[in-house]
Amino acid sequence: MQAPLRSDLLLWAGILLLAITLLALRAHQVGSGQPLFADNDDAMRMVVVRDFLNGQNWSDHTQYRLNTPFGADMHWSRLIDLPIALLVLLARPFAGSQGAEIAAGYIWPMLLLALFTWLNGRLALRLVGRQGVLPAMLLPVFSVVTFSEFDFGRIDHHSVQFILAQLTVLASLHALSRPYQALWAGLAAATSLAIGTESLPIVVSAILVFGVLFVASPDHNAAVRNFGLAFGLGTLIHLGLALPPALWFVPACDANSIVYAMAALGAGLGLAGLTLLPLHRAGWPLRLAAAIPAGAAVLVLVGALFPHCLSGPYAGVDPWLVERWLSRVGEALPLLAALVRQPFYVVSATIPAAIALAATLCAAWQARGEKRAAWLIMLAFFAVAMAVAFIQVRGLRLSLAFVGPAGAWLILAARAHYLRHASPASIVGLAGAWLSLTGLLWAALVNLALTTIPAAATFAAGPASANTCLVPAAYADLAGLPPERIMTPHDMGAFMLLYTPHAVVSAPYHRNNQGLLDTYRFFNGPIAAARGILQARGITLVVTCDPMPEMDGQPDAAPDSFVRLAPTGALPDWLENVSTPGPLNVYQVRPGP
Repeated sequence: MQAPLRSDLLLWAGILLLAITLLALRAHQVGSGQPLFADNDDAMRMVVVRDFLNGQNWSDHTQYRLNTPFGADMHWSRLIDLPIALLVLLARPFAGSQGAEIAAGYIWPMLLLALFTWLNGRLALRLVGRQGVLPAMLLPVFSVVTFSEFDFGRIDHHSVQFILAQLTVLASLHALSRPYQALWAGLAAATSLAIGTESLPIVVSAILVFGVLFVASPDHNAAVRNFGLAFGLGTLIHLGLALPPALWFVPACDANSIVYAMAALGAGLGLAGLTLLPLHRAGWPLRLAAAIPAGAAVLVLVGALFPHCLSGPYAGVDPWLVERWLSRVGEALPLLAALVRQPFYVVSATIPAAIALAATLCAAWQARGEKRAAWLIMLAFFAVAMAVAFIQVRGLRLSLAFVGPAGAWLILAARAHYLRHASPASIVGLAGAWLSLTGLLWAALVNLALTTIPAAATFAAGPASANTCLVPAAYADLAGLPPERIMTPHDMGAFMLLYTPHAVVSAPYHRNNQGLLDTYRFFNGPIAAARGILQARGITLVVTCDPMPEMDGQPDAAPDSFVRLAPTGALPDWLENVSTPGPLNVYQVRPGP
């Protein structure tokens, strides 16, 4: 093994150990009050994995215990279910069924964190050089996004998409000198799109990058052609693998479907076709004149065939739900609106990302030749991700894929300045480069500000924790009952499915329009109409938990609604309180006319 690679591996192992230690210390500090699968998506992912292991077909994406008794379609990819299911199977002989799921909940995010850390180092090696490997791998360890997205129990798909974003960028950089690497860029982009439409900023960036490479020089034709074919055909293959033939031509705006397959195939074959035109001696204006109508034709064709998707991935969501639910989901808020609700996360993720983006721009400005082209490619991906963050704060998550290498350049630039001009100011500059890119420091400063300013103390305190409603122990009594149909607040639905054999009306997933609407109407509408909802679905239990935000009710909730009557003990006698000691309120629905 070459000495530099051996050194990188030892460095990587040490940094990974540090990251896991910090995660373990935080888990110990939180204690048993935090469930392992603390997010709706993580809990539901394990439910889906369990159903898959119990024999549900690869191409069957229905969650049969959701939207009871009708079932609800899920838009998730089996590509995430498969490795988690394999981990569960491997752990079962040693830990049993439940213990195997817990083991997978710890192992899977750590495997992803290991790959993510290594790829940060590889990107820095390509962009900055060997001295950049250490800071590039170390900086994400101190990011709040890392603590959020690679935590124990975090088994949803976002971390996989960060890694695929890194692979797309890394392969694109290598394609500048080795055109065959563009094949990997196309496949990574296609796979990321197949996993979820949140990756659209990365996919669009990749298409733009290779489009610009085509315009810039005919020397890049082979790379452009390789990317186009791999991306277009890869997306089509993913569609065929994910869905049964009956659904291949059914449009969907929120997941890989004929909509995205046609767009990807059009873009991919369009890029490949452009390289076959007799433009080898043409200047960039003629090449641009050929590329613009080709791209426009793809956009017009897809828009004409699927106009309803022009409104975005959530075009099929009921307008009432968009206004009352979807527009208030934390990760879907614009950056400035999210700042008010999530100051710790937004400030501590945005400032390092903004500094790293500025460093990327400076690096591109100072570099020359192929190195400048490489930094411009990184800048394109990074800038699009940050632009999306201003529209929806979830774009900040994608920025994590680029902060490490860009931050490494800034730190090395500050170090070089210190070595040339050793002075107190240059020492401060070097320390500032490190500290300004450390998200946990900004989180601590925000916490200090919010706890010392009386007017802002409510932000630091936050709402009452709902974690007591989501831990397995809260569901122990319900888990021992035969399967029932249950009405719960939608943010309890996934946990009810995970911890018990029961079925629920809703969980926070946008394809379940009717289940979500019925849940809102049950808790906020007149109690007489609420009873009709239960009867129509055959619901036998209503289970609530006071700290859940939904129990505050909608502003226009009826005076005789469940959320207004329950706190005063004035619920009708057909809802019999059969609660046992614990955080959950359980009501038996008595039969009636």
